[in-house]
Amino acid sequence: MGIYKHKELTDKIIQAFYCVYNELGFGFLENVYQNALYFELINYLKATDKEIGLLLNFGTKPEIRRKIFDNNLKNLCKSI
Repeated sequence: MGIYKHKELTDKIIQAFYCVYNELGFGFLENVYQNALYFELINYLKATDKEIGLLLNFGTKPEIRRKIFDNNLKNLCKSI
């Protein structure tokens, strides 16, 4: 298994996700999870040009998908 880009930050986000999931479980509307996760992450997130996106699913089985889009590719797409 390789090292993930921005691993330290994404690990903190994933830990917050599981904290919220373990506290609330599943079955609530999306905005309930969004608000709970916001308060859990408020000390970790800042507005930056992060290259990693996480898709978090608060279903019957918690799921996490990591999406990567390098900043150099973003800049390339802007110049086309």
